[in-house]
Amino acid sequence: MDIHVRDLRYFVTVAEHRNFTRAAEALFISQPALSKQIRTLESQLRTKLFVRDRRSVELTRAGESLLPHATELLQRWDAAQADLAAATATQNATLVVGFSTGIGRGLLPVVRARLAEDAPEATLRMRQVPWDDPTGGLTAPGAERTDAAFVWLPLPDPGRYRWLIVATEPRMVALPADHRLAGSTDIRFADLVDEPFIALPESSGALRDYWLAVESRAGRRVTIGAEVSSTDETVEALSAGLGVCLVSAGNVPLIERDGIVVRPVNGLAPSRLVFAWRRDDHRPLVDALCRAVGTAVSTMT
Repeated sequence: MDIHVRDLRYFVTVAEHRNFTRAAEALFISQPALSKQIRTLESQLRTKLFVRDRRSVELTRAGESLLPHATELLQRWDAAQADLAAATATQNATLVVGFSTGIGRGLLPVVRARLAEDAPEATLRMRQVPWDDPTGGLTAPGAERTDAAFVWLPLPDPGRYRWLIVATEPRMVALPADHRLAGSTDIRFADLVDEPFIALPESSGALRDYWLAVESRAGRRVTIGAEVSSTDETVEALSAGLGVCLVSAGNVPLIERDGIVVRPVNGLAPSRLVFAWRRDDHRPLVDALCRAVGTAVSTMT
């Protein structure tokens, strides 16, 4: 029978986490979709792989038998992809860099110039990645995968990546112009905790929690006024008065316009924009790109 590598990866991830919700977050898919794929795999194999109840997920004997083989197959496949990438590096010198919002900050011209000096054969292509992928495409499948990305911390499964800090910027709050706090010049986060907030998609995981400042709420529940997947949707939600939204200082120009004001917030740690790449990616062109970004950052600071 033919089994997709994706389904084996889903199986191994559930086996490692022993929890469908945490496995789904690690895989950037919804929990119902993951459960459906596991049921499909079990149907194909004609055996149960997991015993589920409300508190735990355990491997069956069949699951325990399959796990080491599935793990080895995935390791071999990842190694094969790495070897293939290395073998084709001289044929394909295009580097794809993901981003979710405008990078700005004067970085890209410096990066392109430095890369042209260090690796003139390289072509740099930028790709906007949906907000539901907090890795900026680093974990996307196949042709959708990026080589590196400008992303915000926290990254999911951070041990898989290396990164350079590009900018450390205060988190600010965007408000409808008629909001009760719009006239304030300085706002405490404590004044915002009961406000409805505009949130990233649930699949963005820890990054969604970060931009909702969950860590600063002392356990108080977040009220979600709207979910957004783009800057335009954020502006529309703010203009409609659906909630308030935290934004980095460097991204204020993307949000601020008639009907929306942005104010400083006290009581929040600053945000960090980073340039990230996969820890196991040792291609010379990626190294050259990292050096170019590092030079650009040191030039701008």
